[in-house]
Amino acid sequence: MIDLHSHILPGIDDGAGTLDMSLEMARMAVADGVHTMACTPHIYPGMYMNDGPGIARRRDALQAELDSAGIPLKLVVGADVHLVPDLLEGLHSGRVPTLNGSRYLLLEPSHTKPPPRFEASVGELITAGYTPIITHPERLTWIAQHHAVFLRLVQQGAWLQITAGALTGVFGPRPQYWGERLIGEGHAHVLASDAHSTGRRSPCLSEGLLVAQRLLGSAEARRLVVDRPQAVIQNAPPKRFPLPDIFVAPAGTIDRWRSWIGLSHPKVPGAGAR
Repeated sequence: MIDLHSHILPGIDDGAGTLDMSLEMARMAVADGVHTMACTPHIYPGMYMNDGPGIARRRDALQAELDSAGIPLKLVVGADVHLVPDLLEGLHSGRVPTLNGSRYLLLEPSHTKPPPRFEASVGELITAGYTPIITHPERLTWIAQHHAVFLRLVQQGAWLQITAGALTGVFGPRPQYWGERLIGEGHAHVLASDAHSTGRRSPCLSEGLLVAQRLLGSAEARRLVVDRPQAVIQNAPPKRFPLPDIFVAPAGTIDRWRSWIGLSHPKVPGAGAR
């Protein structure tokens, strides 16, 4: 498997705090079946002042440590990018890195409120030739009111990345509901760990993958952690890896979604298969 979202670089953001933590995260990822991981620290002006060259140097240093320790994990450069006014300029200059130098980038919206001009700004990235991968929409507090916006952005060419831990309930019932719904309705492109440590937010994909397999079947679930992530690493055109055209939810899935709505999010519109 390939994990496109991690905070494994030590001492660079709110992820791994030490080299020992980074090495242990790498061991956990390999044991879980991951062979390639994108190093995607936050780039957020005023808080995490990382940039492309600095991330690349840190990636090289950690890769050398992994190789020395005999940990068979390949690291590639990326970033967890926040939507700021000069983002396009940063991408063009290399100050803001894409995933392994490709057209794809991780784009992290604010967790608590939609960014100004969110839909238009993502559309501008697409028009400029990039494929933004919007990270963990299932965990955003405002997704219920803006669900249709995400679906429109997917139609325009954006990708959605679901967090594996959300599918197993690590972040609570609402992110689990939205993670299952976006996966189950066939709107999600990638499953990633968003790993920050060896604890609650660990670099493990396999348990979330089991949920995706139940919702989508093995072939489409594999595309979430193998085929599409490999396409990103290789900078393959996104049109080669479309979402499933038709999906019918497994028996009991819709009833479970509805029960979650009633228990934990009564204002969420009803879920169903497309």
